Amino acid sequence: MQLSVHDPILRAVIECAADAIVAVDRSFRVTVWNPAAERMFGWSAEEMLGRVPPIVPDELKAEHNAVQERLLTRRAGEGDGAQISIATRRFHRDGHLIDVRIDTSALQDRDGTLLGWVGVYHPVEEDEVAQHHMAERARLVRRLNDIVADLNAELDLAVVLDRITAALIELTGADAGGFVRIEDDRLRLVSMYGLPDHMRGASADLRSSLVGELLRSGKTVMLATGERRLGDLVWSELPGLHTIALGLSFLQNKPYGALYALFSGRKIGHTELELLELLAGHAGVAVGNAVAYAEVVRQRAHERAVIDSSADGIAVLDRDGIVRQWNPAAHVLTGVPAKEIIGRELPFDKPAPGEMLTFPLESGVWLNVLSAEIVETGELVVDFRDVSEAKALEEAKDLFLATTSHELRTPITVVQGFASTLVNRWDEMTDADRRSAVATIAERAQSLGRLVEHLLLGSRAGADELKVTIESFDLARVLEGVVAGFRSLSSLHRVELHVAPGLPRASGDAMATDIVLGQLLENAVKYSPDGGAVTVRAWADGPDVVVTVEDEGIGIAPGDHERIFERFVQGEAGDRRRFGGIGLGLYIVRRLTEAQGGEISAHPAPASGTRMRLVLKTAPTTP
Repeated sequence: MQLSVHDPILRAVIECAADAIVAVDRSFRVTVWNPAAERMFGWSAEEMLGRVPPIVPDELKAEHNAVQERLLTRRAGEGDGAQISIATRRFHRDGHLIDVRIDTSALQDRDGTLLGWVGVYHPVEEDEVAQHHMAERARLVRRLNDIVADLNAELDLAVVLDRITAALIELTGADAGGFVRIEDDRLRLVSMYGLPDHMRGASADLRSSLVGELLRSGKTVMLATGERRLGDLVWSELPGLHTIALGLSFLQNKPYGALYALFSGRKIGHTELELLELLAGHAGVAVGNAVAYAEVVRQRAHERAVIDSSADGIAVLDRDGIVRQWNPAAHVLTGVPAKEIIGRELPFDKPAPGEMLTFPLESGVWLNVLSAEIVETGELVVDFRDVSEAKALEEAKDLFLATTSHELRTPITVVQGFASTLVNRWDEMTDADRRSAVATIAERAQSLGRLVEHLLLGSRAGADELKVTIESFDLARVLEGVVAGFRSLSSLHRVELHVAPGLPRASGDAMATDIVLGQLLENAVKYSPDGGAVTVRAWADGPDVVVTVEDEGIGIAPGDHERIFERFVQGEAGDRRRFGGIGLGLYIVRRLTEAQGGEISAHPAPASGTRMRLVLKTAPTTP
């Protein structure tokens, strides 16, 4: 409702009043704007009537609204005459701020209906201005403390930077602002307010920027006005820009970035510059906290990834020995998932810090367990790994040494005995006895030679140093030579060879295949102590040639058909162990076969005994 006051005396009082009188309706549109208001604020009544007056600074709008809310509350509780008086600041038309005291009252008609509000504006005297400035400074300091507390409580770097920029706008009344990171010789805009979104992430040359100039000056804050390169690259899109204020932020005593406050409307004074400097300093602390936290998070994530990807089981125990971390490998090794073990004790004994224990679990898995204490927290890190294979290899090596010693001792003892007999009793012995002794020495020396050959081949096979030559060779001829050599070794065994007509040439190494077949036949004879047939068959099977060596001996125990190809392993069937050997023969056979691209496997024979199956590739035919 516009107040067209008809009473000439009342109208004269309002127009002649020395203080500015401004009345607004319930929509905050001006209904009264007297000549004193024109003089105080610079707008005429014709310009203001019916408009919301643009005199309240953004940072004081909350204060302005609170006054009106309090008047409504008082009106409801205290009746007519309720009034609130405050000292504050309002905009003049030219943009500068005026220090005023406002007496604000609610306007209502005779029926008590709210019509709006009326404010009487008094110019503030110097002492009041000083008091107002002190009060405003105290308010800003309190707000700055609140902002700093809020910043230091936040640990997300992006959020911290955005809050710093928002605080800059609130405290200084800047029209726009931003935070730039110093990245080597470049600046990058990482947070902003009042600028186009496409500018986020924009960069500029450090040396030619205002930040570079500030760094060279040795100061921490500076002002740049219309006479001093206000374009400054990234800020050039703010219309009406007339002043730039910037302050440096430091991280670990090194320049980290800068706060920009941009002014295109209101003026800036020393208070705003001081607030900018204080906020920039606190921003460095807040950024430092966030950066340090981000580094901790990164390190924790890195450590977590290392722990989770470790092949070793890793558990972290608290001071009371309760599991707090349990990685995937720990689950695999023990069979206990993390959800079942977290909050409980270890499922096995732990060694003292710096010591190591080796023991088997109920599952049969052997573990090496060691622990280390984290002195700062009192926690214990327990590392454990599966050493079952190493344990089995260690036991196999012990068995190998014992077996090899036995295998070497017997022929050496025989050779020494017969050689000593020949030396000491040569003249007393008949020619037949001497020949028999020499034959025994030769047979035992041959046995020693085979043993040494197996040891050398086993060593090379273990080091992946077996050399074979892949070429086309006559497999049938190799079979005939090997079988012929074994037919005369034992009167108890009948060695038979059945080669399919037209057997193709094989692809591989003839000498390596000869060693493989010789070992297979030797085993067939060795593990058939009661004699019987040893049958060798060969035929083509698609792109392969297949050779089987079948005996009627003691056979191989169920479950051992694959294990017998490992180093230092012999089958356990019947009294197989009494035949001696060092457990390297079939290991060498497999390595030589695989080196040729072939396969070797063991199977039970149809009646009794063992069938060894060798598969080699067929050699390509030449045109």
